[in-house]
Amino acid sequence: MSTVAFLSIPLHGHINPTLPVVAELVRRGHTVTYHTTAAFADETAATGATVRLYSGDGPPLTGPPTPVTLLDGLARTAVALLPDVLSDLRRDRPDLIVHGAACPWGPVAANELGVPAASVFTTMAFNRSVPSPGRASWRLLTSAAARPRNVRGFVRSRRRLSRRYRTRGLPLLDLVNARQPLNLVFTSRAFQPGAGTFDRSYRFVGPSVGARPDDPSFPADRLRPPVLYASLGTVFDAGPRVLRAFADALAPLGGTVVLSTGHTDPAVLGPLPSHVIARRFVPQPDILEGASLFVTHGGMNSVNEAMHAGVPMLVVPQGADQPLVARRVVELGAGLSLRTEDVTPAAVNTLARRLLTEPGFRHAAAELRSAQREAGGSRRAADELEDFLDRSGRPAPADSSQER
Repeated sequence: MSTVAFLSIPLHGHINPTLPVVAELVRRGHTVTYHTTAAFADETAATGATVRLYSGDGPPLTGPPTPVTLLDGLARTAVALLPDVLSDLRRDRPDLIVHGAACPWGPVAANELGVPAASVFTTMAFNRSVPSPGRASWRLLTSAAARPRNVRGFVRSRRRLSRRYRTRGLPLLDLVNARQPLNLVFTSRAFQPGAGTFDRSYRFVGPSVGARPDDPSFPADRLRPPVLYASLGTVFDAGPRVLRAFADALAPLGGTVVLSTGHTDPAVLGPLPSHVIARRFVPQPDILEGASLFVTHGGMNSVNEAMHAGVPMLVVPQGADQPLVARRVVELGAGLSLRTEDVTPAAVNTLARRLLTEPGFRHAAAELRSAQREAGGSRRAADELEDFLDRSGRPAPADSSQER
């Protein structure tokens, strides 16, 4: 019997892909602890894991969505969380730590405890051929020049980490790209740019898509084909103008239009046609299974779920790695992309009409659907973690091989 500790950034896009893996490990007989915030406690506990709560509400990812603000927030959060995280881990005595590649307190905790660690990439994987958003570059320097306060905050926090803890293996700058001897990437080799340039420590296990809690309040009986779905995620706020443009553009094309507004109150969008359903949050995987089109911000988790369902996409990237994801969707012919500043009802309508009527987009999305599903998903990820435990000399359930 083994104990596995998961450490992740408490954001939907980072947590959701890991939960089916946690549930699979629990099903196989492992003990799993999961470090998160109270906002995610219930859905995490539903997997069978024991929840360990971070103090506070999570990373202070405030300000413009730039690499510099992200790195500053991650470094400060690592300094703040590590004392309590280490206290919990010393009590739990895990055999393996599984942490997000953008969760810098994960590798530091593994170093402090001398415990084997695996990294999970809920985005694409990054290397010299596929540069990380946090890698030193002219773009990063330009962003830094405009955000001197964040730069100073990052330098202070990064220095504190190095002085107080064992930070071997943690990138000096690129805190969103913390690698380990095993790196699980939640997409397929078909979608990963430059997949052939990654060594065997990277395992492209495909999207980890599992059931979400039921939402009996969602009016699923109102869905009529073609279902057109638009969402810009839960991190960046595009505002009412963009959301209203989506509604106006898609309404003439859809049997039902579903609009997930996130932080925006649907009421501020004004009156909408009766076949447009606008809600803050919706059961995304269920809707995608029956959708003909997905308008998305290009978050990797959302794109993975769309590819898993074989749905063409119109990607409107907001920040972070989303422009890279948007380019990849376009390269593979599974969708089109539009800048936020170019969003108008006419522009969205024109592109959406192409995606619905030109068969090449549906064909490319179907090919990606096959590749994503063949990669293995949560069961493959659990297999890889168990194999890594075996190679590390750590225990695994005696009957685990019978479940593969």
